[in-house]
Amino acid sequence: MKHCPTLLLAGALWLSTGPAARAQQAPSPYTTRFSVEAPITAGLLGLSATGLLLVQHKRTATDADLAALDRANIPALDRFSAGRFSPRAQLVSDGFCYGTLALVPALLAFQSNVHGRYGQVAGLYLETMSSTAALFTLTVGTVYRYRPYLYGPEGGELRHGPVATDSFFGGHTAHTATATFFAAQVFHDFNPGSKAQPYVWGVAAAVPAVVAYFRVRAGKHFLSDNLVGYAVGATVGVLVPRLHRNDTVFDPALVPPQRFRDSAVGVGVGAAVGLVALHFYKRLHGTGVSLGPVQGANVNGYAYGGVRFTRAL
Repeated sequence: MKHCPTLLLAGALWLSTGPAARAQQAPSPYTTRFSVEAPITAGLLGLSATGLLLVQHKRTATDADLAALDRANIPALDRFSAGRFSPRAQLVSDGFCYGTLALVPALLAFQSNVHGRYGQVAGLYLETMSSTAALFTLTVGTVYRYRPYLYGPEGGELRHGPVATDSFFGGHTAHTATATFFAAQVFHDFNPGSKAQPYVWGVAAAVPAVVAYFRVRAGKHFLSDNLVGYAVGATVGVLVPRLHRNDTVFDPALVPPQRFRDSAVGVGVGAAVGLVALHFYKRLHGTGVSLGPVQGANVNGYAYGGVRFTRAL
């Protein structure tokens, strides 16, 4: 997985928390404090940055390394995917992954029970995605595993690229699973007893599986890479919000009426910034320019955020 877009799209959520900040006293099944969550999230982003540095300094594959690759050395579970290569499948997996990362906060913005605590939920989403990003970048920065397409003749310049040994574990699958299972867990906590819960959890489980399928078709990851990524993403997506649950019985009837305008503004700003960030990342990838989210609180206590451009010297 290209490592930055997830952090960009998650960081962009903070731009959409302004309207909801006025309703921070609405009831919530979660207990969070900015003085606690902000340093944790900052630390996780720091770990992600450390992982990215490790990735950049990994040894790239030489012609001799590639010539020595043998399918017989691949575990039987993964052997069927060796040599696969499909740019179209990669494009489909990118669309499902990045689209999900932007769609989750948009859907939650229109969820009436979440609306009054959208700022809190957005902060938890950023912390959750940052957790997966830290686990992912630190892993791929220290673990060498050749991607499946290297076992075939295709791939062009990618065969010697900096991501050729980043097969373990599946980042697209992990980040998508984190987003969908986070959304399902939040829906579960804000809508106790809802009859829609089985369908929500079903969709949450299906979307990352689709991403995993296309990552294998694309030759980017072996099946085992995606199984680990799925497990990591689903675990983090459920665990982080559950760790913040309080003992108070949540009563949806106490939630203030939803204001459609506030939800529309949150969705519009978050989606627009996410798409713009992804567009610029695609254009700037490989030039040494990177993007990253920034967040904080102003003197009035309202959350703010945005995107920071950096360039390696």
